[in-house]
Amino acid sequence: MHPEPHDSAAPEEAAQEPAPPACVLTFNVNDASGAGGLAGDVATIAAMGAHPLPVVTSIVMRDTAEVFDHHPIDDEAVTEQARTILEDVTISGWKVGFLGSADIVSAVAEVLSDYSEIPLVAYMPDLSWLDEDQLQPYLDAYRELILPATEVLVGNHKTLTDFLLPEWDSERPASARELAVAAGERGTRYVLVTGIMLPAKVGKDGTEQFIDNVLASPQGALTGEKFERFDAGFVGAGETLSAALAALLAAGSELQAAVGEALAFLDQSLDAGFRPGMGNIVPDRFFWALPPAEEGDEPPTGGSSFEDPDEGHNGKGAPRRVH
Repeated sequence: MHPEPHDSAAPEEAAQEPAPPACVLTFNVNDASGAGGLAGDVATIAAMGAHPLPVVTSIVMRDTAEVFDHHPIDDEAVTEQARTILEDVTISGWKVGFLGSADIVSAVAEVLSDYSEIPLVAYMPDLSWLDEDQLQPYLDAYRELILPATEVLVGNHKTLTDFLLPEWDSERPASARELAVAAGERGTRYVLVTGIMLPAKVGKDGTEQFIDNVLASPQGALTGEKFERFDAGFVGAGETLSAALAALLAAGSELQAAVGEALAFLDQSLDAGFRPGMGNIVPDRFFWALPPAEEGDEPPTGGSSFEDPDEGHNGKGAPRRVH
């Protein structure tokens, strides 16, 4: 006859469970290419050691070269997805990507408003493929409802200029600080601006073109990384950078250190990138899990240099810290 276990055994076993990783809830589209959207967020957040909680906002029809169409899902379904998991899991970070429609922007903002102490990283992709009658209501709602809740707004220099300073007509490109001021007027604390073109320099090996990536507040630039520009198209860089940053902030990293680490992670993801189809190169977010290359092996598919005119980040080799 076996004795019955004591009632105290269950709490003792529960106390021995390891602490869960930081949990990041991400609102984004389903992207069947795996380059961006929820697929990109899940891979990146997991690679950074956090746990992703993906909420689908829309279904986008695209391949690795371009976007063709999208179908937003019901805004109440978006809210229910988020509320259901939030009643069960304690989160420590938000990521917002493309939300699909102005109605979904409103629904997501209502959820965010109940957790204002949790840092939000918002990524603004290039949405020039959207019809004008869809684009303007979406951007207006995003400015009014998402920017006030945003800790860091991430985006390409041109995309953020068009979004934050649509009347900009100077021949001089807007600075990262000017973009941060415009975002700050809506309540956003920081912007992480990628793809800032720097003047070409003539070196001993020929002309060199660098692209800057700058974290800025309304008071000025805080930190950043410069990368050499190379000619090769890729897709999913902005999603990777913003999701990595969200995961790092959720884990408690200080902002400037998190930005540096997120940029380094993106750089190496692009360097190990691969071309799964006939379009652009996709970042390999699990580059660190690959076995070391044997001497004489070919470099990973996708080569060693990358350029994306929309997302504006470039990688080559290990992280290069020029600042």
